[in-house]
Amino acid sequence: MARASDAAGAHAGTTALSRTRAATRRTPSWARTPRRDAPHRPPPATRLLMAVPAAFTLLQLVLVRPGAGLGWDESVYVSQVSGHAPAAFFSAPRARGISLLVAPIASWSSSTPLLRVYLAFLSGLGLYWALRAWRGLFPTGVLAAGGALFASLWITLFYGPQAMPNYWVALGALAAVGFFLHTRRERDRRGPLWGLAAGAALMAWMRPTDAVWVTVPLLVLCLRDRRPRLPLALLGGLAAGAAEWIVEAYVRYGGLGARLSAASRIQGGLGLHDAVTDQLRSLGGRALCRPCTGAVPSAPVIAWWFVLPLLAAGALVIAVRGRRTTATALPLACAVTAAVPYLFLIGYAAPRFLLPAYALLAIPVADALTHLVTAPTGRWRLVAVTLVAVGVAGHLAVQFAVLEATVARTTAAHRVWADTAAQLHRLGVRPPCLLTGGDSVPVAFSAGCASAYTAGHDASTTAAGLTRTAHRVPVAFLTTGPARPPSYARGWQRHRVADGYAYVAPAPSAVGKRGHG
Repeated sequence: MARASDAAGAHAGTTALSRTRAATRRTPSWARTPRRDAPHRPPPATRLLMAVPAAFTLLQLVLVRPGAGLGWDESVYVSQVSGHAPAAFFSAPRARGISLLVAPIASWSSSTPLLRVYLAFLSGLGLYWALRAWRGLFPTGVLAAGGALFASLWITLFYGPQAMPNYWVALGALAAVGFFLHTRRERDRRGPLWGLAAGAALMAWMRPTDAVWVTVPLLVLCLRDRRPRLPLALLGGLAAGAAEWIVEAYVRYGGLGARLSAASRIQGGLGLHDAVTDQLRSLGGRALCRPCTGAVPSAPVIAWWFVLPLLAAGALVIAVRGRRTTATALPLACAVTAAVPYLFLIGYAAPRFLLPAYALLAIPVADALTHLVTAPTGRWRLVAVTLVAVGVAGHLAVQFAVLEATVARTTAAHRVWADTAAQLHRLGVRPPCLLTGGDSVPVAFSAGCASAYTAGHDASTTAAGLTRTAHRVPVAFLTTGPARPPSYARGWQRHRVADGYAYVAPAPSAVGKRGHG
């Protein structure tokens, strides 16, 4: 009896289901009740990978103070597309990628906080894109840890919201290597090829010479690959990113070789130099170490720099034992080639120069740290977890301390430049105007003036040219001390300003103003 009733119930259920399906087929699609699915949420792995760039963006906004003014190099880059001030002299080594990146804001607004917020959000999105390029090559937890290690460096946090190219070269390098590895695993997919081209183009768009150094190992592996699409994607991306820089080389400098030669002279002459100690000195928060003198920072500040290669070597050993050598060895090789010119070929240092190397080292180092805390068992695992936790906590404390001091120092310098610009306005030096000498590039951008030098790497005018300009528009010579001014400014009136002294040319005559107009 039980079996008979069960069979009858099953038959009735089947009949009801058939009737429901038939009714559904007869009901028009527009009249059916829409299905209420749960709202779409990214999978946990994606949310973990998104959390790191989000935290990175938030830390920039909180710790780097968006209200701080623009630095020297930033003023050069932003002035190329700004409607606020004339373009500053653009020297041979520079590329216009970062200028075009900030153009959507700088072309219509002179607000530094707005520009900083824009770059902070953009840098977070870029970091997420670069980390996504490594999905499937390492566990998501390792990728998130690598992104966190790179994003928590004071150098990364400091330069993320700045109008400087090095951070974007780092993102392009990280993405390009990740997509390159995918192209070797997934030979039939075109997506990784486009990603490789995009990463290479981003690097070359920002700094073409850096892009070449980073991609040397990739180019070597391309020679061993029989597929023409792989070298075409890599070389095509590099060519697309560097096209404007190459065209400008022929238009302004007389050729690519002439521009590279001029860039070498500006950088002090490329050749064998030992800049390792200079890089160590810059880790204490020096934005530019040129000339690089003074003591090396204390051991806690530079300790991570010596631990980094040890962890990278450990990551390579782990990868060889796990028979996944290429995914670890390739970013390490690209990190080495990216660092070589800034450690051994130039005679000065800046911490931002090594950002591409740090980005490429981050994921293998995170893999090594993960292995350290998961491989041991029993009490040894507890010891390993404790040591790694203490080391990472101390490292973060040092990074945030250096960042705070660096932000405070640069903010104070930027305020001095802004105060000098305001004082020059009160002295009658208003747009259109021209500043020369001293820190005239950032002061001129803040004041809305043009800038020019008669000597040095950025020489773009002559003393006679400045004298002629002074007959048409207000001109001032800036100096940090009351030293004897150059011959063309000896008859100009000296004024004390926040940045030192300003020698202001006599007011242009009415005839001169009409002629200028």
